[in-house]
Order: sequence, then structure tokens, then C-alpha cells
Amino acid sequence: MSSISFSTAAVIPAQARPATRLRLTTRGRAVLLALASVPLALGIAFAALSGGSAVASGSDAPAATLEIVTVMPGDTLWSIATKVAPGLDPREVIGEISRTNLLRGGQLQIGQELAIPAAYAG
Repeated sequence: MSSISFSTAAVIPAQARPATRLRLTTRGRAVLLALASVPLALGIAFAALSGGSAVASGSDAPAATLEIVTVMPGDTLWSIATKVAPGLDPREVIGEISRTNLLRGGQLQIGQELAIPAAYAG
């Protein structure tokens, strides 16, 4: 028979898990800080661009009344302004009509409907 013997010098203890330690360098800390601040910066940018506008229900606001005028052949903004507000300066009335209807350059089409502001309707 043979016998086997082990000596303690031949057995090398193996560690179950090598001990590693996480080390952050200055550059690593800067990168980590930059990555953590990106969502915060995006949130601030979104809030600034959206303007933080409030939603208005409009339940307390009175309904705006507008008179509708259809453009006939030969009508100009000047003639329409003098018809709807004969006692006022036509330039001011033309400005209000243009702003209300989002007109650019004063070009009118026959059959076009223009909204006249409530101050001049009547």
C-alpha cells in the first residue's frame, strides 16, 4: 500500500474573491459629476423653453363679439375702415383689422371674410 501525505508548504490558499478597491481619480470624479448633472441641466432647459405658461380655463372671460364683413369687388381696407368706423382715423382702424385677421401687406381677395373688432362693429 501506498500513502499520500500533504505538507502545508505545498498548499497555496486561494482567495474566494480578489479584494479590489474602487479608486476615483480627479478626472473620474469630473466625468461622474458631469454625467449626474446632465438630467438636471435638461430639466432646467425644458422649463426655461416652455415658459412656464399657465393654462387658462376662460370661464370668466367674456366671449369676444366680432362682425364679419365679406370683401366685395372694389373694396380696400381703407374703404372698409371708413364704412365700419366713419368718425375715426382709418389708419388706426386698418391696423386693428389687419392685426385681427393677420393680414400682411393689405392684399384682399374678393369673397374674403374679415373679422371687424368689437370696438368698431355696430
